[in-house]
Amino acid sequence: MAVFNLTINGKSQQVDVDPDTPVLWVLRDNLDLVGTKYGCGIGQCGACTIHLDGTAVRSCSLPVSAVGEKNVTTIEGLSANGDHPVQEAWREHDVPQCGYCQAGQIMNAAALLSKNPKPSEEQIENAMNGNLCRCGTYLNIKAAIKSASAKL
Repeated sequence: MAVFNLTINGKSQQVDVDPDTPVLWVLRDNLDLVGTKYGCGIGQCGACTIHLDGTAVRSCSLPVSAVGEKNVTTIEGLSANGDHPVQEAWREHDVPQCGYCQAGQIMNAAALLSKNPKPSEEQIENAMNGNLCRCGTYLNIKAAIKSASAKL
């Protein structure tokens, strides 16, 4: 076990965990931030996407020891009131079906728009590739990203 000082959603947090513990489990089990979901456990589905210094990363395959001084943002920290343009667009386009993958989808889309506020359709598809939605709401996801982009 080791003590890690992390900055999660702008707040300093201290955890005492094994250095190889995936950030996903630190968030969910140690810090009670359960918005980030477990999907596949191998970084392939995107349900566990968080931001690490603004970059979308898969938290299920990121050991806590790799975070260092970087800032972690989870779905809970994206917006205090759920009014981030991507979250608003998600509601406007009624994107979620079962909703399980949506936190990861939203976090990936928000990272894309923070780096490229006016992405092309191809750039949206490339950025979102690998975030899987078992309900198949990909067309609504793309429409929501375009709407959020227009509001930025």
